[in-house]
Amino acid sequence: QAAVIASECVFKLLDTPDGIVSPPKPKQPAESVAGRIEFRNVWFAYKGEDWVLKDVSFITEPGESIAFVGATGSGKTTITNLLMRFYDIQRGEILLDGVDIRQWDLQQLRENFAVVLQDVFLFAGNVAANIRLGKESISHDQIEWAAREVQASKFIEKMPQAYETMVKERGAGFSVGQKQLISFARALAFDPRILILDEATSSIDTETEQLIQQAIERVMAARTSIIIAHRLSTIQRVDQIIVLHKGEIREKGSHQQLLA
Repeated sequence: QAAVIASECVFKLLDTPDGIVSPPKPKQPAESVAGRIEFRNVWFAYKGEDWVLKDVSFITEPGESIAFVGATGSGKTTITNLLMRFYDIQRGEILLDGVDIRQWDLQQLRENFAVVLQDVFLFAGNVAANIRLGKESISHDQIEWAAREVQASKFIEKMPQAYETMVKERGAGFSVGQKQLISFARALAFDPRILILDEATSSIDTETEQLIQQAIERVMAARTSIIIAHRLSTIQRVDQIIVLHKGEIREKGSHQQLLA
């Protein structure tokens, strides 16, 4: 009976028509995406008029880093979900390189992002496959380079079969810090224009946190970065900090400006 109910839920989901699809004639910006993000008077609600974001506007220039801080439920993660068009906004515009994201082809839009989440998911398979994540064009050399750059190679190369070591379901046997470093290696191997970090250094010892801090700086170099921050250590070096409160922007500026 439990299986029947579960499969009914699965089929119901599979039969749901896609609410968000690519436009019939997508506008394709220049060959290479610069990574300029602009929110123009964005209003968004998951239900009716219950606004999660109210009149949010900001600009991030290519290569800049921006951090969102605020209490739980202030709309930080919602901003990143809207940027990749997991939901459509009710009012305003979200522009990537000056083109409304609703006019982009969905796959081309999402290929520009790499997301590092709080809860890193490792799949059954080997370590290399977990960094490559199904993108066959990423060579083994690129995987090793990415792992070296974020200091993940130190523990990977100590394993019995290094990059061929099998990973158990959900990454059992790996520490939280090791999973996190693998997720940064993933992000670097994919070489996205825009990096989204849903910050995750809260349950990590100090030594690993320093490694992760270096990994974050390496992955953020020369690309537009959006950080959802819970800790001050990550956001002191960003170009712009936006303080959200109940879906509205309360203040914005650099770390020093906000302190002052």
